[in-house]
Amino acid sequence: MTGNQISAQTPDWSRESIGRYWDPGQKLMRALRRYQAARANGGVVARLYSKYWALNHLFWSTICQSEIHLNTEIGGGLRLTHPTGIIIHPDAKIGVNCMIFHQVTLAGAVVLGGHVDIGAGAKLIGPLTVGDHAVIGANAVVTKDVPAGATVAGIPARVISQA
Repeated sequence: MTGNQISAQTPDWSRESIGRYWDPGQKLMRALRRYQAARANGGVVARLYSKYWALNHLFWSTICQSEIHLNTEIGGGLRLTHPTGIIIHPDAKIGVNCMIFHQVTLAGAVVLGGHVDIGAGAKLIGPLTVGDHAVIGANAVVTKDVPAGATVAGIPARVISQA
């Protein structure tokens, strides 16, 4: 499947499904999604469920050594392939069907469009916006907006190809 066949608008929830007993990235996302759903429902039972899922989220955050705030706005289909060391600021917004590798940091108000792939060790320092179907290379340091369909790499990140 080529990159542009993955939708930047319609979430592919199968990317977050738990397929094995040990899928820490998917279990971390499940805890976050269920916490947000419980908080949105309101009521006494929902508050109890939200506490449970907050503890579950803390457990998987510790296992993954990652920090993704419980109220972060994340579109469906986020894939955390290797979820170790991922840091996402609470003001960041992640579009649908994105993929984030290990040791990635989204610092500040970073807005990712749909189907953005971020390579291992990349640092995005906001405020900035990344367009749909963009690719951020491994260890790139992004400090400026990235256009849709662009591939960026380097320190500081520069566009190396444009779809």
